[in-house]
Amino acid sequence: MTGQRLSGKRALVTAAGQGIGRASAIAMAKEGAQVFATDVNMDALSTIRGANLENIEIFELNVRDDQSVSEGIARAKPDILFNCAGFVHHGAVLEAQDDELEFALDLNVRSMVRTMRAALPVMIENGGGSIVNMSSAAGSVIGAPNRFIYGMTKAAVVGMTKSVAVDYIKQGIRCNCICPGTVESPSWHDRVTELGEQLGDYDKAMEQFVSRQPMGRVASAEEIAALVVYLASDESGFTTGHAHVIDGGWSGQ
Repeated sequence: MTGQRLSGKRALVTAAGQGIGRASAIAMAKEGAQVFATDVNMDALSTIRGANLENIEIFELNVRDDQSVSEGIARAKPDILFNCAGFVHHGAVLEAQDDELEFALDLNVRSMVRTMRAALPVMIENGGGSIVNMSSAAGSVIGAPNRFIYGMTKAAVVGMTKSVAVDYIKQGIRCNCICPGTVESPSWHDRVTELGEQLGDYDKAMEQFVSRQPMGRVASAEEIAALVVYLASDESGFTTGHAHVIDGGWSGQ
């Protein structure tokens, strides 16, 4: 079923090759947006053509490269920016390596600074826009075990989301972030497999991830995408500067 909640909007999505990014690109296209789905992995991104939606355009974009970001924003001229690119590191602070810190800060935080810097002038000139940043329940919302680097960077996303929201509210810009719990995706399955190898028991690893959510299951990417669509749409026109938790009750325990 398709709708028109985003009719006339132009949306740029990063990390749209799989998981939440892919589901969100498809969901926004189904709601009438002209979607520019981007990723560094063109093989993964090309699978989005299987959705058979004419209003999705795909192209390569490296969020860690200033020129690639500038060219992508110039091509898309977005009213909606969904910053979904990120990486999950495992380990506590004593295990955090400097190269891992630098990589995570660049991909999970600075990449969003790049895209917002490039997109904000376009949005302001067009009279406004909606920015949705991907944060996590693991960070400023709740402490998750062995997620020091990830939690640190995702807490930073909440902070800069609130900063952008307050600085540009008078220019018609809304900026929110989403804080999911565990979400089923290819990258999550990779983490379960990795933990299973460490524990010597895949089922035990799966149970550890699933049991964090009181609902007894993980979220689907489409459930997160529904919130992305809402925050991108005019339905959330009075909402800005907030971290929206969608974690199956994890942080409420």
